[in-house]
Amino acid sequence: MRSSFGFVLAIIALAIIAVLSGAMFQVAQTEQALVLRFGAPVAGRGLITEPGLHFKIPLIETVVRIDNRILDLESPKQEVIAADNQRIDVDAFVRYRIVDALKFYQAAGSIRAANNFLASILNSSVRRVLGEATQQQIVRDDRAALMSKIKDLVNNEAKNYGVAIVDARLRRADLPREISEKVFSRMQSERKREANEYRAQGNEQYQKITSRADRDAIVLRAEAQQQADGIRGAGDAERNQVFAEVFGRDPDFFSFYRSMQAYDQTFKAGDTRFVTSPNSEFFKYFGNPSGK
Repeated sequence: MRSSFGFVLAIIALAIIAVLSGAMFQVAQTEQALVLRFGAPVAGRGLITEPGLHFKIPLIETVVRIDNRILDLESPKQEVIAADNQRIDVDAFVRYRIVDALKFYQAAGSIRAANNFLASILNSSVRRVLGEATQQQIVRDDRAALMSKIKDLVNNEAKNYGVAIVDARLRRADLPREISEKVFSRMQSERKREANEYRAQGNEQYQKITSRADRDAIVLRAEAQQQADGIRGAGDAERNQVFAEVFGRDPDFFSFYRSMQAYDQTFKAGDTRFVTSPNSEFFKYFGNPSGK
């Protein structure tokens, strides 16, 4: 009898523990919770945003946990035609936060479903905004303003899902690969043309400088030669004047000196040979220093 009573108490205790455990739930710091009773939020405590331990009625109320952090959604790369008919590959993303948990649960139900909706909204917004701008505006001039427009458009649509867009960005806006290759090839050709033009201009300058330097060198050599000829002529004139003065003063010495110069030039080592009489006038100083 006592064993049966103890068994019943144990069952009751387990049932109480099970009920209590089903009545308690914990909300993490990164979550918010919806308490639903037969699919409808419980009045007064349907939304729980405070982290910690909370209670619900077991078997009647259920808890849906919803992330309250900033979430990321990346859109796959898509091709957009700008207002100037330029094709551009665009890679965009958004960051969003769930601000109305009940509306989010009723409209989307899960983050995966919400991402699908938001991706479609983001793609259409990107095409709409960038389709009204030129390539230069997208790539350089008005990129920040265009991203702000995309954010506003996505945010207006996302409100229907209980979501607020924190940020929207264009990660990359590039030309398609085949167009990029053509542009790169054209840039290479342009750079080669500029390089050839610079080389031609440099060669022209080189020719001008070289010609000017050669002309200056010829002028300098001519002037130097002219000065040298003038100096040499003046020296020869002065020498002849000295010789004339010496000849006037002492004709015998001058004759002796000129004969010595003739001997020096005649008897140098070489192949020159001549035959003359030892008694000729040319050898007059060989036998007599006075030349007589």
